[in-house]
Amino acid sequence: MAKPKTKAKSQKPAPRSRSRKPTARSANSPLKRHLPRALIGLTALIGLVVIAAVVARHYIAPKTQRAVVALPVAKSPAPIKAAPDKPKVRKSPTYEIFPTEDHRATQPQPPLPPPAAPLADLPRVALIIDDIGYDQGMATKFMTLDNAVTFSILPYSPFQQAISGEMRARGMEVMLHLPMEPKEYPEIQPGRGALLVSMTPDELIRQLEKNLAAVPDIKGVNNHMGSRMTERSTQMYQIFSTLKKRGLFFIDSRTTAASLCRPSARLLQVPYAQRDVFLDHVADETEIRRQVRRLVALAHRQGSAVGIGHPHPATYTVLAEQLPLLKKSVKLVPASQLVRIGG
Repeated sequence: MAKPKTKAKSQKPAPRSRSRKPTARSANSPLKRHLPRALIGLTALIGLVVIAAVVARHYIAPKTQRAVVALPVAKSPAPIKAAPDKPKVRKSPTYEIFPTEDHRATQPQPPLPPPAAPLADLPRVALIIDDIGYDQGMATKFMTLDNAVTFSILPYSPFQQAISGEMRARGMEVMLHLPMEPKEYPEIQPGRGALLVSMTPDELIRQLEKNLAAVPDIKGVNNHMGSRMTERSTQMYQIFSTLKKRGLFFIDSRTTAASLCRPSARLLQVPYAQRDVFLDHVADETEIRRQVRRLVALAHRQGSAVGIGHPHPATYTVLAEQLPLLKKSVKLVPASQLVRIGG
């Protein structure tokens, strides 16, 4: 009888576990030995690159830029001279609205009267240049004409401080050119600080005080525009009351034939005079010459006269030409010498 086969030969050996403990040979392989050193070297290399970029940006690049900017200057054939400072000019406001009775361009030009013998007996003339403060160069030119010329400065004008300071240094007389509401308002604006007929008494006085403080060391006031305001006695009383307290005189620019400034000044005992001639209501040299001669003729007839001009180039040209002749026929005086308290 045959023996049964054993199962020992059919059995396969058990598979080896994959998680066996590494041998000493695998742990000391070249790759694993040099990997930490490689990582350290790579990190150091990246750091050096970053440091080099920072150095190039903050130290090398600015020097290169400065060299590039400097190249055109180095190639310039000659140094560029700085332009001299020019007097500042701002856009001027509307100078004045002239009354119709002063447009006399068609009238014949009167001759200059013959000079009187002694200077003390000559009739007196005051020349006032209005609307000062917007053209510093033109104001300086007018200052060179004669120290007896009086200047009226607009409040809050851009160059009022510099101009008024120079005038005071020269011993010249300064007035405030006080903006007042014209009949053409609001189509025509009298400028910043204007006194308006719609103001309450408190508002009017408060604005007037601000305007007076804006131009220091003034001797008196004349109106800028104001054809509507100067026809209102109540508001002119308020204005003259303030001028009286401050010891200031007033010269009426006479922008309306219906002005009530004279009786208001007489009532409140404010030193007063009024404009006789606008020199440049037509800014033409021929017409300005005619107006200058008319001013002199009026001074000889009345004993004194007040002329008002504006900072036009034509006005300066004519006055520079005519003043030497004019001063042989009249005595030029500051405006304060022609005001008086009305009787």
